[in-house]
Amino acid sequence: MTHAAFITGLSGLELTGAETSFLRAAKPAGVILFARNVDHPDQVRRLIAEAQAAIGSAVLVLVDQEGGRVQRLRPPHWRTLPSGAQYAARATIELPRAIADARAISRLIAHDLRAVGITCNCTPVLDLPIAGAHEVIGNRALGTSPAPIAALGRAIAEGHMDGGVLPVIKHIPGHGRALVDTHHALPTVAATEHELIATDFAPFKALATLPAAMTAHVVFSMIDPTTTASTSAIVTSRIIRGHIGFDGLLMSDDLSMQALQGTPGERAAAVLRAGTDLALHCNGVMVEMEHVASASPALTGKPAVRYANALAVTHTQSPFSMADAEACLQRVLGVSATS
Repeated sequence: MTHAAFITGLSGLELTGAETSFLRAAKPAGVILFARNVDHPDQVRRLIAEAQAAIGSAVLVLVDQEGGRVQRLRPPHWRTLPSGAQYAARATIELPRAIADARAISRLIAHDLRAVGITCNCTPVLDLPIAGAHEVIGNRALGTSPAPIAALGRAIAEGHMDGGVLPVIKHIPGHGRALVDTHHALPTVAATEHELIATDFAPFKALATLPAAMTAHVVFSMIDPTTTASTSAIVTSRIIRGHIGFDGLLMSDDLSMQALQGTPGERAAAVLRAGTDLALHCNGVMVEMEHVASASPALTGKPAVRYANALAVTHTQSPFSMADAEACLQRVLGVSATS
């Protein structure tokens, strides 16, 4: 089956009749879940099964289950998970142990996600925060220098892939310098390309062979002064596909964010025109979903190959010790209760 080049959100805990008809006609490449879509495991499984049935084939089912304050599946039905800062704190004590812990915990997360039908987790965050930046990244970051961020990010990604869950590195080529929250405004970064290559871009370059990435709604004024990275053909070709060397599945950050201008359809067209493979629309508002769908062509050519390669990650799972992984989780959570 050929899918359309977008991922859509859903409005609530159950699939509405309008959503069923929309999914059946539009055939998105994926659906993404948020807290508004989550009550208990059986409900999540049912919602995902209904969405997959409406689309007519297996597609990516995404969630943001980073840990810390970005965790859509929460207690009492799901585990409390570490923030990026807690992984980073563990790494300052013993980096090799922290890397092993991060991989084991991510394998445990993958197990829990697969248990309800979720096949893609939008993590790890590879953004390098700087002093004075907006806290939208904040304690989601895995460190304050490229090397530990890349090491922990690789472990998190590999743990998810061990469990048959596609990881998505974000927010390529870097969101850590943003002085405002892209949910509400458009940040502009004035650092030189040379400086960015040595810092912000470095974790993404180190993990460029991973299968999926999410773009940043950030203007890098010394590279493309007029266009956000997510809608910039210059940033996509020269930096993401070029310098960084990422050739996996590239999706936009949420089109609903106010960092972007234009109608939802215009935003979708802009990110796809820039060279992004999939437009991501998250808010579950039907009229916006319809506009995004109308602007999203069939997924063909190289984007379709990248999508197939990403989907293939979800087809295999390796065995693991849940008890050992849970011990790793408690060790990392215990590093700092306030991280």
